[in-house]
Amino acid sequence: MPGVLEGQAAVITGGGTGLGAAIARLFAGEGADVVVAGRRLAPLDEVAGATGGLAVVADVADEADVAALMGRCDAAFGRLDVLVNNAGLSGPIATAEAMDMAEWDARFAVNARGVMLCIKHALPMMKRTGGAIVNVSSRVALYPKATRSAYAASKAAVHAITESVAQEVGRHGIRVNTLVPGAMRTPMTDGLIAERARAEGRSAEEIADETYIQPAVLKRWVEVEECARAALYLASAAASAVTGTHLVVDAGRA
Repeated sequence: MPGVLEGQAAVITGGGTGLGAAIARLFAGEGADVVVAGRRLAPLDEVAGATGGLAVVADVADEADVAALMGRCDAAFGRLDVLVNNAGLSGPIATAEAMDMAEWDARFAVNARGVMLCIKHALPMMKRTGGAIVNVSSRVALYPKATRSAYAASKAAVHAITESVAQEVGRHGIRVNTLVPGAMRTPMTDGLIAERARAEGRSAEEIADETYIQPAVLKRWVEVEECARAALYLASAAASAVTGTHLVVDAGRA
């Protein structure tokens, strides 16, 4: 049986590790030609090798890089049906009073500007056939926490981009949705926990249990593959009437 993305091409930013890599592997298994983009070639090459895809080094905050990324997809596959805006920066852990504004700007450069740049340069190709855009956000955009203002605000901007652009491009058969993961054990999450452990003088295990596991109804982490399957749903014809919305996958976290 053909996969649900058979004959389609997908660009996945932040595709070398974590959720992006899981999405790339799942999409390729469902028949898609995948382009994985990120700032480090080695992990991208590994994912591309496993999926038969294309690895492209690109900084999503750089417009020239993004334009070249979409051009590489067009040259390789002649189409773009699915864009997954997964690239992101977590942190910093800082109060408003102590905020390093360079750190603030860096989060918005990747988490918000990067999403908009990828959409901007993907749309000319996507208008040919229609398709789906999946913007990866975070639960903290819906429920901001103390000392997380930079990350929370940059991810909240993703929700606004989703709703606005969905209204612009629906007439072209393009759907735009946000995937809102809960706590997944990824390198990004491990880095965040380690940063908090240093700042608070506590163990990483204590912070993980208290902050991520116990508040969840299912009393566990969300598996990366579970969020990848949610991304596949939003990208596929199964979600053909779903646009401008935000799908939360968080194990019932309170």
